[in-house]
Amino acid sequence: MSSQSTKSKGSLGVIFNVVAIALALVASYFIWKDVMGHSSNFEGGNPEGHPLPGNYLAIIYKGGYIVPLLIATIMILLTFTIERAITLSKAQGKGRLNVFVKSIQTAISADQIEESKLACDKQKGSLANVVKAGLVRYKELQIDSTLENDQKVLALQKEIEEATALELPMLSKNLVIISTIASISVLIGLIGTVLGMIKAFAALAQAGAPDALALATGISEALINTAFGISGSTIAIIVYNYFSTRIDGLTFKIDEAGFSMVQSFAASLKK
Repeated sequence: MSSQSTKSKGSLGVIFNVVAIALALVASYFIWKDVMGHSSNFEGGNPEGHPLPGNYLAIIYKGGYIVPLLIATIMILLTFTIERAITLSKAQGKGRLNVFVKSIQTAISADQIEESKLACDKQKGSLANVVKAGLVRYKELQIDSTLENDQKVLALQKEIEEATALELPMLSKNLVIISTIASISVLIGLIGTVLGMIKAFAALAQAGAPDALALATGISEALINTAFGISGSTIAIIVYNYFSTRIDGLTFKIDEAGFSMVQSFAASLKK
């Protein structure tokens, strides 16, 4: 993969991220205003009034202007969850990684370099890309008479490390967005709750007389933001940990294949 190609993909990735987040913010506002805030969801057809009994869309709408931000975080989380799932599925390639790694180890031990390259072409994915880059260098170093054996081993290690360094950023890309959502979703919800509580107590103070029903209603509406924020954060944490585990597993397989290739190459030089 060339440096220019990597930069181009990086620029496209940034554009995708910005557009996805912007669309989520716009869409979430209209969902909150036009769907949840539709007059048919409220008593007397008035969005300023009480929600119809059991109408959860109207109940969430009453959470206030923070609700669109919470909806946006859920939409952004869903978008990048799908994006990461597709990307990691491609990165894993075809077939089981354990079987692929073992077949490559066996083929390299038997000095079947060309057969190993063909296996990489069939497997595809990040692991296959790293292995194939190593195999190409492996073949070149076998016939290189200008380097000492130790230098050849180091050259192969460097090639594998460089190929790995090109693949790893793609695997972990956009995980920071998911982890950020896991952190800020609760905070946004708490901000909405605090603002709602301030509004509820301010209205109660202006009334001049205690109104338990009005206070309970105001607090209930304020707590909607907290519930929404905690739910989004919980889902984001689960998604982040799931993808992190998959990436760690794939990285381990890359390291295992690279180490095996270097060991086989070093052993072949001693023969």
